[in-house]
Amino acid sequence: MATGLSLHVGLNTVDPQRYGGWDGALVACENDARDMARTAREAGFSDTTLLTADGTVENVTAELRRAARQLKADDIFLLTYSGHGGQVPNTLRPDDEADELDETLVLYDREFLDDELHREFARFAEGVRILTLLDCCHSGTGIEVRELLTPEAMEQQFQTRDPARIEQTARLMPVMKQHEVYERDKDFYQELQRELRDQDGQVAASALLIAACQDNQLASDGPVNGLFTETLLEVWNGGGFRGGYRAFHRDIVRRMPPIQSPNLHLAGRPSDRFLEQRPFMV
Repeated sequence: MATGLSLHVGLNTVDPQRYGGWDGALVACENDARDMARTAREAGFSDTTLLTADGTVENVTAELRRAARQLKADDIFLLTYSGHGGQVPNTLRPDDEADELDETLVLYDREFLDDELHREFARFAEGVRILTLLDCCHSGTGIEVRELLTPEAMEQQFQTRDPARIEQTARLMPVMKQHEVYERDKDFYQELQRELRDQDGQVAASALLIAACQDNQLASDGPVNGLFTETLLEVWNGGGFRGGYRAFHRDIVRRMPPIQSPNLHLAGRPSDRFLEQRPFMV
């Protein structure tokens, strides 16, 4: 019988001492993590939840490695993240990213590079199914994103026509703060990127990502859940959804506004059997 483990990370704030005085206050991220943990439990997963101050790089990494040690072929690991998204320059391997930027999860104590997540996924055994759900912004720059939005669309989704205030209702780490923190910690991130480049490994597991938006879009926060998580749970319908992951993604996209279009991405050694399974199937 297969084993299912899940990790749910939700940060309503970050440590302002680590982010130059910015606390990144959001409303619904802890709720997202709790609701996704409940969904996982109902589907037969053993779950771990890390909320706000517990959502550190050390804790997240430890849980990822614990799951990698425990799971074997045909088992499944579910990772959900709800919080801010950011980016840092990829100066060592610019060819790896079309925009020459590494996407990040803005954890409580520092930004967690997408290459770090790749490194942890590479620890999982061949045949393990990895499902990742990210409810955060992965935008290139604030200027590029804002140019894509009409004033009417901004007001509808983000409750403002003022681009300077858009981060108050979006899960975007403010671009100027991204630059400030990166310049302060530039040596650290470049050394980390160098280490990750030298230790680059292939993901043998079957990894599937459904992200809240495209790289050049923003993800909305909300009063109870983030817009992506809220829509995902509506489509899931307490387990009433029938179909595979492609249909699941398609039905989520159909309910989302055009300025936030969730992305489906495959990595590692994607299995057609995994894609055809009903979501959250252990």
